[in-house]
Amino acid sequence: MSGTPHVLSVNTGSTSIKLGLYRFGSGGEECRLEVVASGIGEPAGELHVGGGRDREAPAPFRAASHTEALGGVLAILERRGLPAPDAIGHRLVHGGAAHRSPERITPQLLRDLEAAVPLAPLHLPPALQAIRAAAARFPAHPQVACFDTGFHRGLPELAQRLPLPDTLWREGVRRYGFHGLSCEYVVETLGEKARGRLIIAHLGGGASLTAVRDGRPVDTSMSFTPAGGIMMGTRCGDLDPGVLLYLLRRGRSAAEVERVVEHESGLLGVSGRSADMATLLAAGGDRRAALAVDLFAYQVRKRIGAYAAVLGGLDRLVFTGGIGEHAAPVRAAACRDLEFLGVRLDPARNADGAGRISADGAPCEVLVMATDEDRMIARHTHRLLSAAS
Repeated sequence: MSGTPHVLSVNTGSTSIKLGLYRFGSGGEECRLEVVASGIGEPAGELHVGGGRDREAPAPFRAASHTEALGGVLAILERRGLPAPDAIGHRLVHGGAAHRSPERITPQLLRDLEAAVPLAPLHLPPALQAIRAAAARFPAHPQVACFDTGFHRGLPELAQRLPLPDTLWREGVRRYGFHGLSCEYVVETLGEKARGRLIIAHLGGGASLTAVRDGRPVDTSMSFTPAGGIMMGTRCGDLDPGVLLYLLRRGRSAAEVERVVEHESGLLGVSGRSADMATLLAAGGDRRAALAVDLFAYQVRKRIGAYAAVLGGLDRLVFTGGIGEHAAPVRAAACRDLEFLGVRLDPARNADGAGRISADGAPCEVLVMATDEDRMIARHTHRLLSAAS
């Protein structure tokens, strides 16, 4: 990994894949190209290539699998005359109890990840497809797994423990936490500002909040799987387990219950209209759409209050993710009535949605930050392989 190696970051979603090619040099990393393919396995998808002034117009894209999609996306690197990567880093949502820090991908790790599929059935299978497709394309190049649970590996046992029998704790049933790559990027970007009492609200199609003290995690809303915590685009978040038992006793199969809590709930389930926050905010007088938005913001606000209690106060609140970065009404609703914690927004700054959005003199600084999980994957990959060499 000497000179200026190129690292390919692969961020695989359930129906999407995002690639970033980064060149590392003495001055840090430079993103050479970003490509996003969406709608994988669906009738109509889209391809987005480039960033900033180099961005191409969205184009139709069809791929039956993540293997096929990765091949199509890698062809764009060649078409643009960019070098082949020296290493490939992958985002893995879950690695179970044994795998949480970035590590070189080996046959044993792949077997362990296959065994962990029940912990993240939407995300791990396509990620494994992408790993194998990249290995077939670049057989001599190292690949690194970067786990979304990694940032949370230092959670106190009180936060990790679920109120279940100790035998289940020993089996690995505990709070793992997710969106760790996003949290790491926010903490690294904040630098000294990450010291003190910080809450990171990563709000998007998947959403979670994390309490951080002096750069280290204290608690986080997602739990054993990415389905826990606050409501999300299609996921219900935390739920009375009695509801699940009720559905099972009423004759629903485990697969049907999984479909309800993973695909038919959250913003989509409450609104009956859409899982997309922008669509719901633009729905005008639609009462159910407004209810879904209000319920989402209410759950964010409750979690901020809970984590302020855990931290003993609040110095800084960061909104990130697609909703956190772009939905000013949601930020305003989530911060409503939090003046007792020092949270006070400046309406004009919040509407603008960039940088500091808190009012002058407010004890708690509120920020909007664009996260960059892909850059974090590339950094982890570069650091691990550089240290090994």
